[in-house]
Amino acid sequence: MIKPRYTLRISQNLQAKLTYTANYNGRSKNKEIEYAIKRYLADFERLHGEIDVKKEINFQ
Repeated sequence: MIKPRYTLRISQNLQAKLTYTANYNGRSKNKEIEYAIKRYLADFERLHGEIDVKKEINFQ
């Protein structure tokens, strides 16, 4: 399965902190971002209920 790409524009300060945390956790920056997004979404769903992606987003 090919994963879609997404360009992320962030400040140099945030980039440096991301590099630090990724190195600290033994992950690539990409995996660190993926991990952070997953944690954010898990917290969101805990507060607001599960997101039904098929219902909420029209993939075309």
